[in-house]
Amino acid sequence: MGKGTLIKRLLDRLDGLTLAVSATTRKPRPGEVNGVDYHFLSPEDFDLKVRDGEFVEHAEYAGNRYGTLRSELERPGRGTVLEIDVQGARQVRETLPDAVRIFVEPPSIEDLSARLSARASDDPEQIARRLEAARDELAAREEFPHRIVNDDLDRAADELVELAARVCGL
Repeated sequence: MGKGTLIKRLLDRLDGLTLAVSATTRKPRPGEVNGVDYHFLSPEDFDLKVRDGEFVEHAEYAGNRYGTLRSELERPGRGTVLEIDVQGARQVRETLPDAVRIFVEPPSIEDLSARLSARASDDPEQIARRLEAARDELAAREEFPHRIVNDDLDRAADELVELAARVCGL
């Protein structure tokens, strides 16, 4: 299980946190709902929102573009969780220096490869691109003040909840 599963557990256990729904140019996977799982945008609409300054952060990852709309940070609650990549985290560090940044890392590239293959939602070429991006991201993990290794889902979730509660005052 990956970052999304950890974040779901965090949100289930800590009241007051909300998840920012990311925007993306990738096609929806079966069962995904626009505005719930992602804001699915055409490349042209994504570019327009970038030009108009509507993103807090945006980046390309594994051949698709992703970003967090500023409007997502205006939702009610005591804190907003962003599920973003290293490029996005660097932008957030610059625009929102008080944001708490946590790097969630897989126990190994081999484990991540197995997770992506088991998910069966990406073709082999997409998996290869995601693994290459993950290698690059792992090289940047020292940039983050907090790191959690997702080698045991229950332990990693407990660690994430404890950290979030402490730094967010929840």
